[in-house]
Amino acid sequence: MKEFRILFTGIGRRVELMQAFREAALARNKTLKIYGADMALDAPALFYCDDTRQVCGMRENGYIDMLVDICAEDRIDLLIPTIDTDLLILSENQEKFRAVGTRVLISAPNRIRICRDKNHTSQFFIDCGLKAPMPVNDWTKYTLGFPAFIKPKDGSSSVNAFKAGNVEELEAYAGRIEDYIVQPFVEGTEYTLDICCDFQGNPLWIVPRERVAVRAGEVLKTRIWMDPVMIKEAKALIEKFKPCGPITVQLIREKESGEDYFIEINPRFGGGAPLSMKAGARSAESILKLLAGEEVEYCEDVADGAVYSRFDQSVCISPGDNTTIKGVIFDLDDTLYPEKEYVKSGYRAVAEYLGRGEYTERLWEFFEDGKPAIDELLKEIGRENDKERCLSVYRGHVPSIHLYEGVSELLSALKSRGVKLGMITDGRPEGQRAKIRALGLYKVFDDIVITDELGGVQFRKPCDIAFRILQRCWRLHPEEMVYVGDNSAKDFQAPGQLGMKSVYFRNRDGLYPPSGKEQGNRYWIQAETMKDMGEQLLRFCG
Repeated sequence: MKEFRILFTGIGRRVELMQAFREAALARNKTLKIYGADMALDAPALFYCDDTRQVCGMRENGYIDMLVDICAEDRIDLLIPTIDTDLLILSENQEKFRAVGTRVLISAPNRIRICRDKNHTSQFFIDCGLKAPMPVNDWTKYTLGFPAFIKPKDGSSSVNAFKAGNVEELEAYAGRIEDYIVQPFVEGTEYTLDICCDFQGNPLWIVPRERVAVRAGEVLKTRIWMDPVMIKEAKALIEKFKPCGPITVQLIREKESGEDYFIEINPRFGGGAPLSMKAGARSAESILKLLAGEEVEYCEDVADGAVYSRFDQSVCISPGDNTTIKGVIFDLDDTLYPEKEYVKSGYRAVAEYLGRGEYTERLWEFFEDGKPAIDELLKEIGRENDKERCLSVYRGHVPSIHLYEGVSELLSALKSRGVKLGMITDGRPEGQRAKIRALGLYKVFDDIVITDELGGVQFRKPCDIAFRILQRCWRLHPEEMVYVGDNSAKDFQAPGQLGMKSVYFRNRDGLYPPSGKEQGNRYWIQAETMKDMGEQLLRFCG
């Protein structure tokens, strides 16, 4: 199955959006790797990504080149911007990204410019046959009555946006904003249109929702309102704008007339867009389907009238040193024993079945070349029909494997201190159970979770369910637990989100050696050797 790679820029606090794409991949049975880019490695949403990249400021000269290099090196399929200040420069440089195989989910530059200047935005609404309060750029020339509304010409998130009740207030506010517009204040109910289009600008989802409660421009409480008039107006706007991907439109339904006055367009996922997705607008799923080359049609199957309320949630980015660890969870492969040893053991079993011991080395040569070893060998010797039997032999053999030096002593030392020992391992249950038996670990560990036994591969890391199971079994607080693993791509997302400490065993001899690009935002400590790991764990456990 192809792995789709998406890079979100300016990721900040967009945790809900990351979760929406993760859930979409699960629902569509897509393999998705999420990358997050931000100036600060402590941005909360980074802890919900599979991998992270630190970048310079968006207004710095090297920003685009840095992103292009990331996209090329990490083979990014799709780049999705999340904040307004990123949009124009990314739109203007789409060809640079396309040259390295990355599509940018963003509208054309001339459309982005319409959105970034409120003068152009209002005129665009009028050109679409919609109503909009027309602005002026000089408060002394404003003659359309009070209350008035003054805000930055290129603003967002309601920053420096004010309601002026009279000319004196208007003058005062104008002195605080460098480049502003003034327009009539429309009294009424505020709505957001969450819109998602395909790459050619055809609408896939249009979801109007009432902004019931708002804080600093971000919706706190919303009601889905599938109003046919708003949907018709949105289609008129889409026809002229031709968005690529998501746009968010703000409007006010005037209290007295009931007419809609359109205020602004943000050509990106709005902060509240995941609320529409929760109501049934499968925007993230649609984007994944488009990436896969699948057909996606317009749909209005949304929970009309559904009400959603948002809340803040913390994520631990730098655990302290004072909490004593009472439970340690280990990964298995390449953390407690060398997985290459298991691979070689399996190849010996296959070679024995095929009747030629020298096939072991040939299988290993194919493996080291990154090829499907069994397939290649069987093709070479003309026994392709034996594939299923060879796979069965490999998966069912009794492995000849050994713990890393020092592991037995470490586990005994932890047990002697009363520390709970757990294991979370991915893989086919029969193979993982054979490894655990061969290593004699059933009698050492208090609890072992083979994630595939929970219901399938969808429960493999980075899914957090196995971690929650052990936390509840042991009745411990997350900060009293530590997880040890070797795979930076999937091991540390779940424990980090739950508030557990983590030890990253940088196993240079493993199947997933450190790439050198790990930036450490999700690891509390990194251990280069088994000795380092043991010392850290024993220190944690007092």
